[in-house]
Order: sequence, then C-alpha cells, then structure tokens
Amino acid sequence: MGRLTTHVLDTAAGRPATGLRIDLYGCDDAARRLITSVMTNDDGRVDGPLLEGADFAGGRYQLVFHAGAYLRACGTALPDVPFLDEIVIAFGIDRPDQHYHVPLLLSPYGYSTYRGS
Repeated sequence: MGRLTTHVLDTAAGRPATGLRIDLYGCDDAARRLITSVMTNDDGRVDGPLLEGADFAGGRYQLVFHAGAYLRACGTALPDVPFLDEIVIAFGIDRPDQHYHVPLLLSPYGYSTYRGS
C-alpha cells in the first residue's frame, strides 16, 4: 500500500531539524488545498505518513517547509529577508501503490531533495 513520508536534516548544524512546520497541499489545476500541517519530531520526521490508504491518490502535490521560522527558532542569524523562507517542493504521484519519500536537506543558503525510499 502506498504512502507519502518526509524528513528534514539540518545539514548546517549536523542534526535532524526538530520543530519544523511542513504543510502538504493537493494541487488541482490552478488551485491548491491544504491537506495537513505537521511539525517534525526530535528525529526530524513526522509521527506518521502524510498520506496513506484511501487518502493517498495520484496527482500533483506541494510540500511547503517553513525553513525561515525553523532557522530563526534555532538561533541562526538571518537577514530580515532570508534567502530561504518557505521551501516549496512541487511533485507528482503517478503510482499511488508505491512509497513516496520526499526528504529535505536544509541549510540557511541551500537545500536538496530527492525521491527516497
């Protein structure tokens, strides 16, 4: 059965990103709808899949990682207008029978993501 998961690593600090807010949106045509809003735990993960079972359907989605708020809460010195504030990862699910894992590797001035397992 398919599911969507994520986790966040703070690569600048060398630790999981604890307490980072993530919003998941479903995107249909030009509109997007909020599906869920979660916070990362002490391991930089959320406590369960973002989507699974009957709710896990093919389509277009966006994960919005609230990086600026997280970095400020950690005491990272940022300019008034941070280089990275909200990181939006737009992706598609074509095979809802598979596991889609979308991790984020984060620093104040760069990030990386990929489809993990």
